Amino acid sequence: MDMSRIRARLDEMAESLLKQQSSGGPWRLCFDSGTMTDSYFILLLILLERPHEPLIQALAARIASKQEKNGAWKVYPDEVEGNLDATAEAYYALLSARFYLITDPPMIRARQFIISKGGLSDVRSLLTQVILAATGQAEWPRLLRIPLEALFSNHGLGLDLFSLSGHARVHLVPILIMANKQFSRRAPLMPDLSALFLHGPPAFKNDTTWISALNSLLSTLPFSSILHASSPHALEEAENFMFERIEPNGTLLTFSTATIMMIMALLALDYSTESPIINRLVLGIHSLLCEDRPHLQVASAEIWDTAMLSYALREAGISASSPALERAGAYLITRQQTRTGDWTIRRPNTLPGGWGFSDVNTLYPDVDDSVAALRAIRPYISQTNGLYSNWQKGLNWVLSMRNDDGGWPAFEAQGKQLPASFFTFEGSADISTDPSTVDLTSRVLDFLGKELGMTIGHQWIDNSVQWVLSQQSSDGSWYGRWGIAYIHGTGAAVQGMTAIGVAADHPAIKKATKWLLDIQNEDGGWGESCLSDKLKHYVPLHASTPSQTAWALDALTAVHEKPTPAIERGVEALLQSLERRDWTYTYPTGAALPGSVYVHYPSNNYIWPMLTLSAISKKYS
Repeated sequence: MDMSRIRARLDEMAESLLKQQSSGGPWRLCFDSGTMTDSYFILLLILLERPHEPLIQALAARIASKQEKNGAWKVYPDEVEGNLDATAEAYYALLSARFYLITDPPMIRARQFIISKGGLSDVRSLLTQVILAATGQAEWPRLLRIPLEALFSNHGLGLDLFSLSGHARVHLVPILIMANKQFSRRAPLMPDLSALFLHGPPAFKNDTTWISALNSLLSTLPFSSILHASSPHALEEAENFMFERIEPNGTLLTFSTATIMMIMALLALDYSTESPIINRLVLGIHSLLCEDRPHLQVASAEIWDTAMLSYALREAGISASSPALERAGAYLITRQQTRTGDWTIRRPNTLPGGWGFSDVNTLYPDVDDSVAALRAIRPYISQTNGLYSNWQKGLNWVLSMRNDDGGWPAFEAQGKQLPASFFTFEGSADISTDPSTVDLTSRVLDFLGKELGMTIGHQWIDNSVQWVLSQQSSDGSWYGRWGIAYIHGTGAAVQGMTAIGVAADHPAIKKATKWLLDIQNEDGGWGESCLSDKLKHYVPLHASTPSQTAWALDALTAVHEKPTPAIERGVEALLQSLERRDWTYTYPTGAALPGSVYVHYPSNNYIWPMLTLSAISKKYS
């Protein structure tokens, strides 16, 4: 390997990153989450009868630019043919924005694609169905007509709101408010889509779960009068639930999608379209618009990007005492959370101290961001500067979130699995629960090993290792929930376990590295399709991406004391992928809503390649 070339690439990437740092210390790199949020924001503004003509037209132009030749929209580039839900959303938004007329060729092609996929009744995404129902295009799904008392009471119906993940809760509560009220409002500019429900009433085919019969069941019970769907008490509790989780920037728990749902729920509760709270929520959504292009993010990623980029720069040779990294560290220290969130329900004796994903996140810390922040600020923490106790609180928060199985979840410890048939929406099993995941658990182990010197041989660590080992697939890979997907999980697992002392010749490690070598591309790199995330088995991309190549190299570097031909080929592929900047450079390797939303983080093309190349340079020079 040409170490001078690796060094030159690291220096070039570091120089580029330092130029992109914002004043005050953070990196504000806008990520791309597809066209869903853009479509929803257009429809919301039109529903509120707030034209915002330049913004709507800019968002519509971006959506239109993503249409495929066959009329469809996709949620990832190699999706076969296209995505029905994404196409339905885009079609609806573009017609409502008057960007296109229904007779324009792009809309004719989109309509034909929707019909070829069974029409709107075959839409499977929860949020797409809700948007269509709330704007008068479809009947409300029966499976969403859950009496709010089933969640906001102690009647023992087994529907514990806090069994769901936090991000599921803040989306579901406003949705159930609308469903209970049978809210339906169509703005004058919105088209009539009824003809796209091809086989009868405007209803959805997947509305066939056991929850669909819940209202009928409850009506036969002695306390049915208590569980009336329009109970003012339950509506008030649901309304308070939303208000209590508004973040300082005016978003519901920092999510643009949840905020859009909340605004519609408030309309269902008879709030004026011009009420101060709706104005505040709309401004909150505006705060998530990209500055460099017309796109609405699901949330913003300042904490993650700043923490991980700081770490990557430090590993690449930038001194922790450099002004840029000191500013980043100071920024992260101010963003440590001091408020108690829903996580305290299952960890009541744990003090706040974690970090969230977004700049304004004060209520929803997560394990991954907290570990990243702890690692980034560690050089600035000492017993004498008064920050050590804050750092310790952050570490204690992370350690307290460990589940009884030995793994770590993303947000809250000891979440419960819902029945497999609870919801039949696309990706509902992944969205509604927050179980232990291999990728997050392995990154915690990597942190504990490299930063704190913890090793196997202690029961607490051994239990976590055993849990990771128990999750290995028969082919040797591991699934990673928050990246795409098996390359991500496998790279994290091998790196995390070796960091706390698992031997490189452990059978599971050997099996994992063999799997990685078996799927290495001809060009020496690695690439995996987002389809893996949906199907839950590895699907090759047949091309190499920077982040996935880096994840694979991380595992191989961790187990080999000397560079192998596979590593050398991988490094060459990684360097070339960073240079060519083609479609593989922007391929979405971040996972958000399985089957529905995939994310291209610009930071992924810096963080992971820089960490990988730095490790290779240090180990093999």
